Amino acid sequence: MAEKKTVKKAAAPKAEAVEKKATVKKAAAPKKAAIVLNAENAGFKAGDVYQALAAAGKALTVKEIAKAAKISEEETLLGMGWLFKEGKIVESEAKITLA
Repeated sequence: MAEKKTVKKAAAPKAEAVEKKATVKKAAAPKKAAIVLNAENAGFKAGDVYQALAAAGKALTVKEIAKAAKISEEETLLGMGWLFKEGKIVESEAKITLA
């Protein structure tokens, strides 16, 4: 009788585990609005600052003026520069008041 040959198939190599790199998204930095430096814009910001001080009727800090006028602190400083130049505001003890 003829003998049967048994052939064992070699097992297929196991697929190596593929490492997935987690992508970490960095939080986007808050965007700041660019301040346009021209006489017209400075004049408008000066008006905002003046109105905020007039409405408050007392000395305010830069932060308080910015909040009252609903403008940024940088824009507040721009408007204050205009008003200082015109002699419309004065500073005392880190607070600003109308002259």
